[in-house]
Amino acid sequence: MGDRHTWTAAPAAAERARSVLAAAWSCAVTAEGGREEFVGAHTVTEDGRVILCVPEDSTLVAAAICAPRGEPSAVLEFADVAPVPVRNRIRARLWIAGWFAPKNPKDGDLEFRPTRIVLREPSGAVVVDLDEFAAAEPDPLATAESRLLTHLADAHPDAVERLTRLVPHDSLHGAVRVQPLAVDRHGLTLRIERARGNGDVRLTFHKPADDMAQLTERMHILLSQASAASCPRALQRQRADGDG
Repeated sequence: MGDRHTWTAAPAAAERARSVLAAAWSCAVTAEGGREEFVGAHTVTEDGRVILCVPEDSTLVAAAICAPRGEPSAVLEFADVAPVPVRNRIRARLWIAGWFAPKNPKDGDLEFRPTRIVLREPSGAVVVDLDEFAAAEPDPLATAESRLLTHLADAHPDAVERLTRLVPHDSLHGAVRVQPLAVDRHGLTLRIERARGNGDVRLTFHKPADDMAQLTERMHILLSQASAASCPRALQRQRADGDG
């Protein structure tokens, strides 16, 4: 049975792409010299340009110096991984094609100038406009999301269960586990796992949350609404069978 999605008030593609980039800790680079993985080696400018610090002996340094100026010569790949253990933990992948330019050769800093940006999520892939990407800002909760979701799942499983009361009953058919999958300024997404397959349901906030205080207030409102709703029969049966 399909899940009902409430995708209104969701991040735009450019904002989502900037959020993936802001939260990513590792980066895979594919160039003529092959593929290299870098961990904790990149920073991001305000307009979304990636600055990569590489070892002096990296093939990327030579490629950046020798490559024709302005011609796409490399692809950066970033993975958005759910912080809470769930099935299919890769929530999105971001590919940025473009070319490297030496920014500070002595320190091994390379500036990546994009020519094409593609964001792939479970709903499909979209080409992100370069100007929109440069102008967009990451979600204000992007860098704190991992800590927030982990705390919610580990310390407040009762709250997660209560929130399922806001999920359409048919979306919970056959559910064996529900976990928090994502949170942004617009809402919370739950991953509903079944014996076969899984689906996601989004609970939107009544107003965007631009900081931690506002997020706390929005979550309290969702939990209050859930407390006033009836417990889904699917999860009632799950508890009765001893699986909850």
